[in-house]
Amino acid sequence: MTFGFRIFNNHKRASADLVEAVGALPTAILSDNLSRINAAGPAIRPMHGDGMLRGTALTVKTRPGDNLMIHKAVDMAEPGDVIVIEAGGDLTNSLIGELIITHAVSRGIRGFVLDGAVRDLDAIRAGATPIFAAGVSHRGPYKDGPGEVNVPIALHGMIVSPGDIVVGDLDGVLCVPAGDAEAVLALALAQVEREKKTLEAIAGEGWDRRWVDETLRARGCRLD
Repeated sequence: MTFGFRIFNNHKRASADLVEAVGALPTAILSDNLSRINAAGPAIRPMHGDGMLRGTALTVKTRPGDNLMIHKAVDMAEPGDVIVIEAGGDLTNSLIGELIITHAVSRGIRGFVLDGAVRDLDAIRAGATPIFAAGVSHRGPYKDGPGEVNVPIALHGMIVSPGDIVVGDLDGVLCVPAGDAEAVLALALAQVEREKKTLEAIAGEGWDRRWVDETLRARGCRLD
């Protein structure tokens, strides 16, 4: 097996029930309970019109401007997968467009996340498939490699391993490590309940704001 041309397919995917439960929560809530360090960052934005992304990561690492291994990943993906692509953040050439997205959807793939460019933006915005990317370019990709499928990757500080849970909404996209997903889910659900009570308080007797001045005093701020 040549380094740079490696394909693996022996990873364990997070359970479908866990994916659906985690993916039903806003990325902001999940991010808070991942200590705000597992998100992809603001450079990777939703390109589609609306709709949440949730699924298990099938990862691709490719050289900038080349989508050979992306095509292979789509052909080997299973329903419920999300294709997550590390491509060096280069926006010179688009890596995916309407044709490969349509083919992916026909195979049950739930969406794409890439630190690269897309094209056919009109079709992406008109469609229902969640696509998160760093930019747009009309220039098409090369198909030479190298690249690897189902290896750990990193996108703007977000580490993704094959089988992890990927969640995206209009705020952005993040990855929940499969081994931590149950714990993160429990913490996130507890936060949802706390925020629900806060909203009820705002609508009723009001939000107790004493914590603001208490925090300022604890930081040494003089309040006249």
